[in-house]
Amino acid sequence: MEEQWVQVYSTSQLYQAEMLKALLTEENIPAIEINKQDSSYLSFGDIQIHVPVTDIIKAKQIVNRFESNE
Repeated sequence: MEEQWVQVYSTSQLYQAEMLKALLTEENIPAIEINKQDSSYLSFGDIQIHVPVTDIIKAKQIVNRFESNE
């Protein structure tokens, strides 16, 4: 069966997406980064972080802690 992924975070800043992805990975939560920014104008679009639906609760807790420290 194919694993379902859900978005847990979105930002226009690449460094924030990379930091959060690293935090999730440290907690053994697989995370993928989907960059939807325009290649010519980086101010358009966001970078999204997705995790498996089975890890959504733990991932949301980590995202909340991450956002409160920004």
